[in-house]
Amino acid sequence: MKVKADLHLHSCLSPCGDNDMTPYNIVNMAKLLGYDMIALTDHNSCLNCEGAVEAGKKAGITVVPGMELCTAEEIHCICLFPETNAALEFSDYIRSTMPDIKNRPDIYGEQIIMGSQDEITGREDRLLHLASSVSVDSLVSLVSGYDGVCFPAHLDRNSYSLLSVIGFVYPELCFRAAEFTPDADVAPFLEKHPLLKEMKILKNSDAHYLENMLPPVQTLELRECSAKALTEFLNS
Repeated sequence: MKVKADLHLHSCLSPCGDNDMTPYNIVNMAKLLGYDMIALTDHNSCLNCEGAVEAGKKAGITVVPGMELCTAEEIHCICLFPETNAALEFSDYIRSTMPDIKNRPDIYGEQIIMGSQDEITGREDRLLHLASSVSVDSLVSLVSGYDGVCFPAHLDRNSYSLLSVIGFVYPELCFRAAEFTPDADVAPFLEKHPLLKEMKILKNSDAHYLENMLPPVQTLELRECSAKALTEFLNS
């Protein structure tokens, strides 16, 4: 079946995410825009995924639990999971690999944890906008241990992307998909980096504000509209 999907969205848990990016607001904005599926991918944490998944069930939108991980090399990668429990276990592990530096809400923004009705259930006090100690070389193997899938984020950007940090794509990374920004001209990247031709190319919004959420720009062919079907597709 054809599924309209945005697989890179931030909530108010991300320090750079607007406080209006609540689970309820994100899900219902996605519904208004015509999405079938979205993924919640906060920086280095999955703590708002449970609320978003539940909000999605009520709104009729599939929410895939995920994370935008910052690797030790400061490369951003999207990690997606078929089940919320797996995402939360991965989130706990990643937190243990992060520097123990407290967030400064007055500088970096709040890191708010919410339920499906946007009730505040807590705040993450450790600053999420930092690099973990996880190497990009080990990421595919690590994420697969939680039944998940991962891919490099916004390859066409000049910061925090695989190409801006390392400069090329190499087979040992084992990525089967790669992400570009919605307006990217992908063709020159495919010519310069032939390995990308063997990957599934995705375009996602990376929205941090409700007004940055875009109408659907990609349609995926999945066996069903579920997180499990998505991870199977991206791993194939």
